[in-house]
Amino acid sequence: MIAGYLFFSLLLAIASATSVSDLVGTWTTKSRKVVTGPGFYDPIHDKFLEPNLTGISYSFTLDGYYEEAYYRAIANPQDPSCPKGVMQWQHGTFRVNKDGSMDLTPIAVDGRQLLSDPCESPKGAYTRYNQTEHLKSFRVSVDPYHGVQRLDLNSFDGSPMHPMYLVYRPPQMLPTDTLNPIGTGKPKAKGKRRVKRDTESAFSMKNLVNRETIGDPDRWLWVGVFMTAIGGMTLFRS
Repeated sequence: MIAGYLFFSLLLAIASATSVSDLVGTWTTKSRKVVTGPGFYDPIHDKFLEPNLTGISYSFTLDGYYEEAYYRAIANPQDPSCPKGVMQWQHGTFRVNKDGSMDLTPIAVDGRQLLSDPCESPKGAYTRYNQTEHLKSFRVSVDPYHGVQRLDLNSFDGSPMHPMYLVYRPPQMLPTDTLNPIGTGKPKAKGKRRVKRDTESAFSMKNLVNRETIGDPDRWLWVGVFMTAIGGMTLFRS
């Protein structure tokens, strides 16, 4: 019994890979509802499309481009019945280092974030988002339970992220060049769109768009403090 388990573990280790070619594709967490591409972020209308369940998705290309999509529910210890929600999208370039780590550099003007705090406001805060990432390590293997390719990423401090599974190869991604360039002419008046929260779901962030917050430095500061405080406090539905 033990010998059989060790042999199976050895086969898995042999099947594991850490090359860029094995990273190629679109990967998503267990819910399989959050997937990169036009089904998550619409760059033409500059808005998020809310998935049915929370999750994470990453896509990688062989020539060094990546895209990521996050939809997370953040626990509220002071009021468990009132969790916060966040959607994030970025894309850019990535590099695999000699030590097996990986650096992801986003296109700064393209990243977007939507924060929802229903107990504080019926409207969400929609802002630009730019966060360079350093992943300490990654591994591609065949999942022993599901029999599909699995991607394990470790954060900058070595802590494991939720495992992701291959859903598309080639990857499902938006164009890899800049999608929302900032013009150099006279800035246009900021559009305003405020829509009340969809109260049917405690986690819903549908229509929570407030474009007025894009480019607001005070809001950027608040978002940075908030995201630092909640780092690592991620809750995913099964």
